[in-house]
Amino acid sequence: MKHLIILFVGLISIACWGQYENEPSEAYPFGKPHPDAPKEIMDFQPMIGICDCTSITRNKDQSWAAPNIMTWEFKYIMNGMAVQDETLKEDGKHSGSIRQFIQDSSKWYVHYYSSSGPTPVLSAWEGNKKDDKIILYKEQKAPNGMEGYYKINFYDITEKGFKWLGEWVNTNESFSYPTWKIDCIKRKDTEKLSDEDQIRNAAKSFSAAYLKKDFEAIANAYTKDAKIFPNNTPIIKGYEAIKKRWSGGADSYTPIAHEIIPEEIVILNNTAHDYGIYKGKNKRADGTEISYQGKYVVVWKKENNQWKMYLDIWNTIKD
Repeated sequence: MKHLIILFVGLISIACWGQYENEPSEAYPFGKPHPDAPKEIMDFQPMIGICDCTSITRNKDQSWAAPNIMTWEFKYIMNGMAVQDETLKEDGKHSGSIRQFIQDSSKWYVHYYSSSGPTPVLSAWEGNKKDDKIILYKEQKAPNGMEGYYKINFYDITEKGFKWLGEWVNTNESFSYPTWKIDCIKRKDTEKLSDEDQIRNAAKSFSAAYLKKDFEAIANAYTKDAKIFPNNTPIIKGYEAIKKRWSGGADSYTPIAHEIIPEEIVILNNTAHDYGIYKGKNKRADGTEISYQGKYVVVWKKENNQWKMYLDIWNTIKD
């Protein structure tokens, strides 16, 4: 019965992974739009990733304040059904939003939160993309009591960046008073890492897991049908056996350095191979330190849209 429960939980985990494949991952660090999401989910597509921005707000005396440097990150959330963004500002007044398109009303609804003014009820804007702009409104009276809206404009939207304007407008928009301007430049290659960069990151993650003695993470760095080929041992196959191999003797040492240095990575569709050098340092139980280095060859496969090691062979290099 115990084995059946474990198998059942494992099958659920595999199924859930497939269901949530649009969440941020190593391959897509900012997620992906869900195929069943409203088509308007693509309105924010050019902004997905990280932008470096300059923010300028208006002072109470109507002058413009000094520029405030910030980053603005957009990503898909809820398995690609919505968009979330976060700003990190030089002055420490950070903020973020959750953006959902509701088909029944054919509008975007944006819920805003900020570190400078936490509130139990989030401010909300609503609106649509009009031509090449995304325009959102929230009812807001002017200081003199005049009825109107605070209007948000995303414009000049390209794959290279965008501009943003916050302004107060009266009800027929015959009068506007800009209060906030932001100019953003998109960082290059932030939306999706190349396959080679994904493999390099996977190697770095392996080293980080080794240094933490996280043997479950190490075993999960391999495909379900992986094989490893350590020095002077038979071929070791599968998750449990690989985890046991890496955790063997772990109480007798503490890793203090580990690095994998690829010399060549070759991508062939959903498989790849690389070779290179690894090196590290361990501290023994008696306090002495031992350094080591070696050479390796790895065959990689894409499993659930992530690069994982399928065949891993290594051996030490003597000093």
